Amino acid sequence: MLDVRQISMASPGRGLFDFLNVVDYLYGDDPAYIRPLDIELKDRLNPRKNPFFEHGEGVMFCAYRNGFAVGRCTATVDRGHLERHKDATGFFGFLDTTNDEEVARELLARAESWLRSKGMKRVRGPLSLNINEEMGCLIEGFDKPPYVLMPHHRSYQGNLIEKAGYAKTKDLYAWRYLVGEPNARVRRAHEEIKSLPEVTSRTMSLKNLEKDVELFVDVYNDVWSDNWGSVPFTRSEGRKMAADFKLLLVPEITCIVSIHGEPAGVALALPNLNDLVRDFDGKLFPLGLPKLLWRLKVEGPKSARLILLGIRKEWRSMRRYAGLSAFLYAEMNDGGRRIGIREGELGWTLEDNGRINAGIQTMGAKIYKKYRVYEKSLLAGASA
Repeated sequence: MLDVRQISMASPGRGLFDFLNVVDYLYGDDPAYIRPLDIELKDRLNPRKNPFFEHGEGVMFCAYRNGFAVGRCTATVDRGHLERHKDATGFFGFLDTTNDEEVARELLARAESWLRSKGMKRVRGPLSLNINEEMGCLIEGFDKPPYVLMPHHRSYQGNLIEKAGYAKTKDLYAWRYLVGEPNARVRRAHEEIKSLPEVTSRTMSLKNLEKDVELFVDVYNDVWSDNWGSVPFTRSEGRKMAADFKLLLVPEITCIVSIHGEPAGVALALPNLNDLVRDFDGKLFPLGLPKLLWRLKVEGPKSARLILLGIRKEWRSMRRYAGLSAFLYAEMNDGGRRIGIREGELGWTLEDNGRINAGIQTMGAKIYKKYRVYEKSLLAGASA
């Protein structure tokens, strides 16, 4: 018998334990799976600790068969998304199930019912909470471990979502990049930008981290404002980001480029936390923290994920600054090489963002994973 239970994010009780630990059963024999740190997930799902909940709300679900947890899911409404897009769309996320059509269908049905009760007319997912966190269901690249803040799924998961009545709305790409000597075209563009007297660049500052993260958020909100599904970061989310970065940020793989003293573009990579905690089983305490600090600060990370690289709109169309993106790519490559980073992941990127994808290919990166985002109408009698 299947039993799907709703779990309050504000007071989850024992349900949170099952929500976190069901992945051990689902992925226990998957060599590519890396369990995220429980402490980080608990904070993200806690309305008192995550500023997402200043403009959003959500609920968790766990599915049980004969009293044993066999799947999980969340449903969220993001008022920031609704204000920007006015599409009455809510989200499902954290969908992880056994290879059982009933489990996936019933979990999604509960998420859909909750979203209807909030006035939503369409559901999109998987999105962990909103578009600024993990997004998409893995559809290619199951043999490679996920990078930090990227999802991982079993090969059957996408098929189960489709059987529950969902259809593709967008695919996302993750790109693998080997650190080395940039090609001649990229290096030439880098040198041309570097020679311009009005252009300066620097890394993010750990001493002024909150201020630099605020700058990063401001540029991000400008760069991505026209992208599909984009939602701006709030100031509260920026402050939370700065607090989270105090341990993880490595300045050598960040870059802020300014024109006439005004920030024009940013690039931000983070050490691949998953590679550093893959043997922690989600537990940072009591032994995980000293191991993490040793691996991060003494041994140094060997891989990193480029989360953002973007140029403000006002500079994109100026031919004089056409090489800004290549300049940032080269700066990140060189910074990573200096500290011993050997490879990285770039992304995600949208499948139909031709300009960005072409630039990444120019750097020598190759698509090695694909993720799919699905949608379904919540109106009676409507198709996906």
